[in-house]
Amino acid sequence: MDAEQTNRGFEQVLGILRRRAPWILLCFVLVAAAAYGFSKHQTKKYTATASLVFNNNQEAQQVAGLQAVGSSNLLAQQNTNLKLVQLGDMAAKTAGLLGHGLTKGQVSADLSVSAQGESNIVNVAATATSPALAAEIANTYTGQFVTEQQNSNHAYYASALVLVNKQLAALSPKERAGTAGLALQNRDQSLGVLAELRNGNVQVAQAAGVPTSPSSPKVSRNTVLGAVLGLLLGLGVAFLLERLDRRVREPKDLEEIYGLPLLGVVPESAALSRSAKSRNDSSVALPAGETEAFHLIRAHLRYFNVDRQLHTLLVASAAPGDGKTTIARHLAAAAARMGARVLLLEADLRRPTVAQQLDIKSGPGLSDVLIGAVTLADATQQVEVEAPSFDGRRGRVLDVLVAGAALPPNPGELIESHAMEAVLQRTRLSYDLVVIDTPPLTAVSDAFPLLGKVDGVIIVGRVGRNRRDVAERLHETLTGAGAPLLGVVANGFKASRLGGYVYGYTYDYAPAGGIPAASAEVISRNGAVPEEEPAPSGRA
Repeated sequence: MDAEQTNRGFEQVLGILRRRAPWILLCFVLVAAAAYGFSKHQTKKYTATASLVFNNNQEAQQVAGLQAVGSSNLLAQQNTNLKLVQLGDMAAKTAGLLGHGLTKGQVSADLSVSAQGESNIVNVAATATSPALAAEIANTYTGQFVTEQQNSNHAYYASALVLVNKQLAALSPKERAGTAGLALQNRDQSLGVLAELRNGNVQVAQAAGVPTSPSSPKVSRNTVLGAVLGLLLGLGVAFLLERLDRRVREPKDLEEIYGLPLLGVVPESAALSRSAKSRNDSSVALPAGETEAFHLIRAHLRYFNVDRQLHTLLVASAAPGDGKTTIARHLAAAAARMGARVLLLEADLRRPTVAQQLDIKSGPGLSDVLIGAVTLADATQQVEVEAPSFDGRRGRVLDVLVAGAALPPNPGELIESHAMEAVLQRTRLSYDLVVIDTPPLTAVSDAFPLLGKVDGVIIVGRVGRNRRDVAERLHETLTGAGAPLLGVVANGFKASRLGGYVYGYTYDYAPAGGIPAASAEVISRNGAVPEEEPAPSGRA
């Protein structure tokens, strides 16, 4: 169960990414292009780095009478070295030596001082718009610092030498020959040498070279970072749009909204679109996949309603364009193809389309029957449907009662009339199945009187088009009206995503042109032909 939920969640995420791919791609491209363009238009800057190495010079410290720094204080010494490089007026002196209109503040802003790992080496990096100027700033600053340190050390050793000379001058000849006097004389000599050498505890380890490529902007890096940011932004936008989108996206969403079983999923098909819009020969068969979808719907109607006799079936939808007429037409044809006596009754007296789809006469029709102008038998037409090839029988027919050529001014009153009840009663007795096509339930109220007069109602919803709030309101209305709801049919689902909705029926295909075993059931017949009017015969 957990694995199934995980797979379903993964499929949902993939579905979101697939649906929102244009937004994700747009954010990815725009942000990456913006990062690239911004980086390209930034002023190029070059960074040159010089290195200083500090020497604790413990012998010199001992000669000067100081305590040598132990290894345990190396970290503290490193921090001290960093502070020494940053303190003082090195920036002002560097600016004065270089000129170029540089100021102390500019030099300080262009410099970066950092330690090299845990060593006693300090890096001094200078950044400027000119590679040569960057190298000059780094080298001048470090050179000036080393000179200052040498001068400072020279002054320090010179003052220490003066002090030692005073101590020696205060000693008698005998004391000078003693141990203390000899030690002072050795220190005097060492300090003299150190003072003359002008040696310091720091020197330039590596001078800065002129950089050959800019340190900023990093066009490639910024573009990659922009692309990553754009991808994340695109994903965020995709999931936000998905959350705000109120359309029904999956067949299971229809199940959840209506609280009904999913009777079938009709794929988005060019063949079905052509059959709904053009005046094709009605005997032309749909492709096998589309045909099987309607056989499965019919089989599920029987399996989900084994204790109910379904003679009158109303096909409804929430909004125009959901494909309910196409579903009703092909569902009726699927039942007729199996040998049942089926009537397709068009109860949409406002915008009828069945006559055009089946290429039959647009009248007389239901409206003429309801006003008593013609009989039901005279208004009923027949169209041929292809019969299964496994039994060799051909020429099976589907009876059709279209809305009529002359549309009435009061369609709602006609549908609610006693004449309509009489038509339903006669057709219930004459046919195994009556499939009723109605206007959209949220557009007009014509079909509501029929909800309590039929054996079952199926709801057709177009995936990716129906709004959840509209479907939820329709569900509340139908539940409140006590409509005998049977299930939902998801229409317009992408064929590439049908894998999880075929219920494993594909393995039931019989060899040599057979039909699925699940679809071989025929809705049971009930009742006899009424005496007051003969059942429709072979009139076209």
